[in-house]
Amino acid sequence: MRISTTIFLTDETITPVRLARELEERGFAGLYLPEHTHIPVERVTPYPAGGDLPPEYGRTLDPFVALGQAAAVTSGLGLGTGITLIAQHDPIDLAKQIATLDFLSGGRFTLGLGFGWNKEEAADHGVEWTTRRELGRDRMRLMRALWTAEPTAYKGEFGSVRASDAYPKPISGPRTLIGGAAGPKLFSHITEYADGWLPIGGRGLSESLPVLRDAWSAAGRDVATLQVVPYAVLPSPGKLAHYAELGVEEVVLQLPPAGESEVLRVLDEYGQYVESSPAPGA
Repeated sequence: MRISTTIFLTDETITPVRLARELEERGFAGLYLPEHTHIPVERVTPYPAGGDLPPEYGRTLDPFVALGQAAAVTSGLGLGTGITLIAQHDPIDLAKQIATLDFLSGGRFTLGLGFGWNKEEAADHGVEWTTRRELGRDRMRLMRALWTAEPTAYKGEFGSVRASDAYPKPISGPRTLIGGAAGPKLFSHITEYADGWLPIGGRGLSESLPVLRDAWSAAGRDVATLQVVPYAVLPSPGKLAHYAELGVEEVVLQLPPAGESEVLRVLDEYGQYVESSPAPGA
């Protein structure tokens, strides 16, 4: 099982360069970064985890800039977003960012995408909340038109692009995982245009994973290719062993949004999981 990490990198935490070097030297598989462009102060959307919204949400570094730094100082570390708020991006610009990062990193990028929870943030980007999932799907289709080998036009419900020269092309696809809570609508999007699921925390996988596998198979896709990557996990040996029994091949562990000394201390603790990670299906 590959052991990756995620962290809210901010202007007050360990730097992307320092963290990426440490992760690669210690044998971690990857680094995934979240995204929030801004957090409106006048906010009525409740924080999904309950209580006050942690301050790091409003201080988050741009994930593509930070991952670009991480790519420059590593050679094998996986690089991903967890998650890109796809509805809040211009898809032509985003396609260029993704393709450039994947190309320059040698195909190490994973696009973790999602649809968000903060209505005020999305509204400032001009997103109609009730159609944000359909908008995200449309933007994914447009980006893939730009990534095709030959110039390909795309006209969708929310956007279009002319057949265009658009380079570089992504090397790896890129691998695409969709985040969100289990449910028929999310699973329909995953089976339609993604490589798998990025479930936050990984709770309830025993019940939800068979449902997703059935939907995947019903869509005519090979169940062996489905990737499920539990995300922002606080680990324990029993939890990782349970994921392995379910066939999970990668887990993303949560790091604290802290300075260098605290993050390195937690990496020291997490090192046990890198050294003894169970094999999927064991």
